Amino acid sequence: MSKSVVVTGANSGIGLSTVLELAASGYDVIGTVRNAAKAELVEQAARERGLAVRTLEMDVDDPASCAAGMQQAAALSDHGVWALVNNAGYAQSGSVEDVDDEAVHAQLETNVVAPMRLARLVLPAMKERGDGRIVNMSSVAGRLSTPLMGWYCASKHALEAVTDALRMEVEPDGVRVVLVEPGMFGTDIWSAAKDDGFPPPSSARYAAAYARVGAVSARSDRLPDPVWVARTVRLALANPVPLARYVVGPDAVGGLLAETFLPTVVTDYVKTVTSGLRSLPVRLPFRG
Repeated sequence: MSKSVVVTGANSGIGLSTVLELAASGYDVIGTVRNAAKAELVEQAARERGLAVRTLEMDVDDPASCAAGMQQAAALSDHGVWALVNNAGYAQSGSVEDVDDEAVHAQLETNVVAPMRLARLVLPAMKERGDGRIVNMSSVAGRLSTPLMGWYCASKHALEAVTDALRMEVEPDGVRVVLVEPGMFGTDIWSAAKDDGFPPPSSARYAAAYARVGAVSARSDRLPDPVWVARTVRLALANPVPLARYVVGPDAVGGLLAETFLPTVVTDYVKTVTSGLRSLPVRLPFRG
């Protein structure tokens, strides 16, 4: 009998790619979504590929919904949920001073509290069985910070810290906990970084930077296909002894190398220029 895997945020981007990749690899996949319309998107994508995928409605920010959803997932599984892929999340854009408390709390709830809430719900059965996997979808932002994405980076830093602790706590019980750290891929998460996704700017400098980042984010269709992240999740589930971390994407690898070996003053300068917060000291010649 195939192993059952629950994937949260299954209706688009990395979540949808992961659902399809795992189903094609023989796993019994249950994708969670927030409503029936999004469930139909998942089921239609699976049908088009001749795959069998089940869905259930669950709001990861609602404790009662999470409890009911994971109970339903366990009932749908022949031997309980073998693996949980915590993929649901979003990116909060804006300078640290422009993002208010309500938006900060929402970001941390979805990206940090919710994955650990779901982990707590599946762990008792995994520990009793002596086998299970929890894959937390982090980001290269969990290892390095960028301007105008401070609270998103904070949420991923926090997710990495608590995942590290959880990994050490449950490994003796036969449960493996893994972090996946993608760079930028073509997903809907970057829609929050477009012009209408930023908070009201507190200065003209921030307003100009938001416009620059929004224009770049609008071209997310040029980013790599998230299937590469989905294949990494498949690798992490198939490996009897998975790595603690899987870094995915050339920008993620390059960014971590730069953060490790270059002086902070250099990486700070590059990041602020890239984000539009600082201009180059001279205008480079351009030939059309």
